[in-house]
Amino acid sequence: MERLELLKHVEKISDEKAPAKPKFSIEYMDTTVKPEDDFYSYSCGNWDKINEIPEDKVEWGATSELIEYNRYVLGKILERCAFDEKLQEGTEERKIGDFYISAMNTDLIEKLKMKPAEDVLKIVYELQSKDKLMQVIAQMHKMGMEAMFSYESYGDMKKSDTYAFYLTQGGLSLPSREYYTQDTFENIRKMFREHMKKMFTLAGEEEKRAAELSEKIFTMEMEMAMSSFTPVELRDPERNYNKFMISELSEKFPGIEITTYLKGMGVTNTDYVIVGQPIFFHNLEKMIEKYSIEDWKIYLKWNVLMSSAPFLHREMEEENFDFFHRKLFGQSQPETRWKRAVRLLDYEMGEALGKIYVREHFDERYRTKMNEMINDIREVFTERLKKLSWMGEETKARALEKFSKFRAKVGYPSKFIDYSTLQISPDDYLGNVLRSNVFESERMIERIGKKVDRELWEMTPPTVNAYFSPTDNEIVFPAGILQPPFFDPDLDDAVNYGATGGTIAHEITHGFDDEGRKFDADGNLKEWWTEEDEEEFNRKAKEVSKLYSEQEVLPGLYINGDLTLGENIADLGGVSIALEALERRLERNPEMRKPIDGFTPEQRFFIGWAQSWREKDREEFLRWLVSSNPHSPSRIRASVPAVANENFERVFKISGTYINKIRKVGLW
Repeated sequence: MERLELLKHVEKISDEKAPAKPKFSIEYMDTTVKPEDDFYSYSCGNWDKINEIPEDKVEWGATSELIEYNRYVLGKILERCAFDEKLQEGTEERKIGDFYISAMNTDLIEKLKMKPAEDVLKIVYELQSKDKLMQVIAQMHKMGMEAMFSYESYGDMKKSDTYAFYLTQGGLSLPSREYYTQDTFENIRKMFREHMKKMFTLAGEEEKRAAELSEKIFTMEMEMAMSSFTPVELRDPERNYNKFMISELSEKFPGIEITTYLKGMGVTNTDYVIVGQPIFFHNLEKMIEKYSIEDWKIYLKWNVLMSSAPFLHREMEEENFDFFHRKLFGQSQPETRWKRAVRLLDYEMGEALGKIYVREHFDERYRTKMNEMINDIREVFTERLKKLSWMGEETKARALEKFSKFRAKVGYPSKFIDYSTLQISPDDYLGNVLRSNVFESERMIERIGKKVDRELWEMTPPTVNAYFSPTDNEIVFPAGILQPPFFDPDLDDAVNYGATGGTIAHEITHGFDDEGRKFDADGNLKEWWTEEDEEEFNRKAKEVSKLYSEQEVLPGLYINGDLTLGENIADLGGVSIALEALERRLERNPEMRKPIDGFTPEQRFFIGWAQSWREKDREEFLRWLVSSNPHSPSRIRASVPAVANENFERVFKISGTYINKIRKVGLW
């Protein structure tokens, strides 16, 4: 269809009111609560009272408030690119505009029904023998459908300057192994089978046949789940690094045509691959032999339907939402269509969209202010390493060497992804998604065996998040998070050092948590600790794990201290290091040491940290978080690292008979 005709069916968001920009505010506090009794409620109690989780969200808090604000900004950019007829065909602006048109044209999507998925389904239908199975798996993987197992391409953990190819466990529809094995998720498993039955019925199968297909797939996925590592086991980098030469793959995994798969993926420029979980692939060998080609075609068809449903007609899209959002996570209603389109575009072409975002909405003075804070925190952490009482001199020297090579990136990358070869059509929504996935897959495959490009990022510029890369030994803060309530140059330093400084130090500390510490100064997975220092680290880490395992999230539901250990170590260290950085800044600038709104700078630091983690969560979402996610729930993150800090009682003038239930633990 002509682009102008398609535009007639695109609903504008111009008349929607822009969401309020989130902020730090003492009005969010509930000072009727004592900080030592419930620091989260003390810092965020009034915010809790005046906020409810929107029906289209599973959580609502500081992060989601800013994501919502950013999404409106990005939506306006996409809408402008869609309706600007002066944009040259082939430009990135035109491509993201066309992609947005394809996502918003529900009339055309409804008219096409299942037709957009037919080409992919045809690949499955034409599969006749097991010797072609891996060829089809490769085709599906390139299109973003992670059937049977998963793949990745990033720096080799033992040769960090070179991109490597990783094969890892996968193939599951539910979030993790725990959803297949734990009694608490029995009802989810029942609803999952019913969901698959409905999906097959919508795809044209008779109800009885659809029920049979559902049970078959569930049985197969259950077998995959039983041989999968748990979330805790996946946190051990050494155990999940198993290097095999391509020449020996046929001998090591004779039941899987891995070389056929690699050829289908285009992996030709390396002589080895890294297999994350060999036990999973050995079980997969048995499954390939056990199940017929017809069984595997059923499983693959399900993967096509599951992956395509969000981009197909209303019935498929709504059924997909009903299970994977409403039943799994408790989300009552879907987000409006334009918000879902923005989320997708940020995922598929986020650097093209992000390039416009930072050009129009990022204030460069934020980068300057951030770098000042990073340097203050870097100085504190360097001195702490030097003075660390429990670490021996040999390990300490290597730790200092590692930190001397650490670097920070702020705002946006110096080099953006080039989307010039990506074909986008304004009337092919699912096709655009699949072609974007193929583009990204080929970009990742093409770099295998080459030197790591340190200028490329793992997050898009508008992302409200940050990360530490162990193989690059660097922290990255995208422009999207450098806004209130996390970062506001117009506020006092105390709040910024609490909300963002704590996160900077958190990310730095990841280089020395239970996983990050295993990577050396060059980002290689290598033993560099003395045996005595490693034992002392593990002893202290167990104290952290024990403390968090005592935190109750829901009645009878406790945090998994081992699963969340790395993030908890980083939170504890982040608060402690950032507070010292603030104290030093106040010493250099004594005029800053004055109360604001009745609170000292140190008090505002802790309140700023807590308010950056303000959040309300649906019960289903919390159960997922505790079972599968390496982060503790936000309320715990707001309170425990603050109360566990050795300065907490002094800052809030707590004395007398108060007995702290949160022990003073930490490593850095």
